[in-house]
Amino acid sequence: MTRVILGIAGASGAALALDCARALRRAGAEVDLVMSPTSERTLTEEVGTGAMAALTGTATRTWAVTDMGAAISSGSHPVAGMIVAPCSMRSLAAIAHGLDDNLIIRAAGVQLKERRPLVLLAREAPLTLAHLRNMTAVTEMGAVVLPPVPAFYLRPKTVDEITAQIAARAVDLLRLGPPQARAWAPEERE
Repeated sequence: MTRVILGIAGASGAALALDCARALRRAGAEVDLVMSPTSERTLTEEVGTGAMAALTGTATRTWAVTDMGAAISSGSHPVAGMIVAPCSMRSLAAIAHGLDDNLIIRAAGVQLKERRPLVLLAREAPLTLAHLRNMTAVTEMGAVVLPPVPAFYLRPKTVDEITAQIAARAVDLLRLGPPQARAWAPEERE
């Protein structure tokens, strides 16, 4: 079975993490989950008290962010790629500069060095020049920066529809199987 790492940084947008985990499971992937301490708090505050149980329930394995000896910290450990959702600007900067100070950053760096897909759902607005330069740096290294921008052309009716579509796009970038994200289809418009 395909394995994918799901890293969750402490930025706002915790619902994206839960929707990415669900989309990965729909794609038939096992989920290796690693969360920052701040992400746990953000998940509870933004999604609710049952969110942590729902998220960990989708994971095949859960790794402590401090476990630098975890299997996912090695390039010899086979995975299909990694998504960081949401990705804080601190995490993005650490990835861009190779500062492997926690398991999320180390696992992301491993994806880059092994030339595996790395998708970063970068959360911040407005952006500083430092943010933009860090985004350029990770893109030049092979990562995909996917700001969680709603697909307004699909006319979503709820926030849940928006986050599910963004998560599906992120998972589709790993090319695990048939696309999950709803595609633009102008012929279906009213």
